[in-house]
Amino acid sequence: MDPSPPPDLLDLAERAALRGGRVVLAGPADRADRKGRGDYVTEVDRRSEAAVAAVLAAGAPGIPVHGEEGGGETGQRYWLVDPLDGTTNHLHGFPVVGVSVALVEGGRPVVGVVHAPFLGETYRAARGLGATLVRADGPPTPLRVSDREPRHAVVGTGFPFRRKELLPRYLRMLTAALDRFEDLRRPGAASLDLAWVAAGVFDGFFELSLSSWDVAAGALLIEEAGGVVTDWGGGPGYLGGSILAGPPAVHRALLELATATAD
Repeated sequence: MDPSPPPDLLDLAERAALRGGRVVLAGPADRADRKGRGDYVTEVDRRSEAAVAAVLAAGAPGIPVHGEEGGGETGQRYWLVDPLDGTTNHLHGFPVVGVSVALVEGGRPVVGVVHAPFLGETYRAARGLGATLVRADGPPTPLRVSDREPRHAVVGTGFPFRRKELLPRYLRMLTAALDRFEDLRRPGAASLDLAWVAAGVFDGFFELSLSSWDVAAGALLIEEAGGVVTDWGGGPGYLGGSILAGPPAVHRALLELATATAD
């Protein structure tokens, strides 16, 4: 059994995510630079990342920080930060955005926090210590994945809009998933999609070609809430960005579909 990370590092990750969330709340995203197809960065992204990194550096100066916007060192142990997951949502005034902070050790997330600043929700987990939802107006609530049967499942997803060459594979999976499950959802912020799987709001999630900062914290939330997270081949490489996640029964169904629709 893996040793649990020190609880103070979970508290530190939460403080950092909340600090980034305050930056997001304070700064309207009124100007964006285009990084690529459907991929934008704003000054809010940059300021949030700087704020998160400052909190992490002050609280754990020996652990490097790797952020979506500024990069940084990785290694055996490092922080992985998405300072504004859902930038396009933010630009359009859709409040489904998250700040994601994960501590990765030995290639696996061991601490994860996803904060939804506009929703007032903070999801937190540490390996071996469980996962909880914290709201400003109440005590922490333990997270547990749903127990719905796959045929009644509502599953989250996201489109591979940056990698159009993946659309044929994705569309085969999408069609099969619409047939297998009750319905699908696509809010547009993977860190929150995964947090909602951990909370039993969604019953699963699948997407191709995300980035490690999109999935690290949310994947740990699901694992600590009793779910299963893998890549599309059923292996442990989900930090590569292609991810299947859900309660055991839904994950099995997702893996069957991913295998059946492979090239």
